[in-house]
Amino acid sequence: MRWVFLDDPGEGGLLAVHSYFDRRPYIEQDATGVPTYIEAHRTFGDRIRELTAAGFVLRDVIEPEWPPGHEQIWGQWSPLRGRLFPGTAIFVAQRPTTG
Repeated sequence: MRWVFLDDPGEGGLLAVHSYFDRRPYIEQDATGVPTYIEAHRTFGDRIRELTAAGFVLRDVIEPEWPPGHEQIWGQWSPLRGRLFPGTAIFVAQRPTTG
């Protein structure tokens, strides 16, 4: 979800500005054009298909809620954003044993 929004912990970070379905990578480059940071976006369904194609069985998906009383801003995350949508998805998967 966070791919859709600007990296802004304030109200500007609540405005959807990118398509959730845009899978082009986000790339930062140094002054010579060499990539220094690359982040690839995949949809929720993409991630599930990647896991199952690799032979994993999906057991759960955990989307942690913003903790009550946590008021610290971290990067683009703030209580304002964190209370509205998750910044993390944890895929709990297991690869079956063969025997």
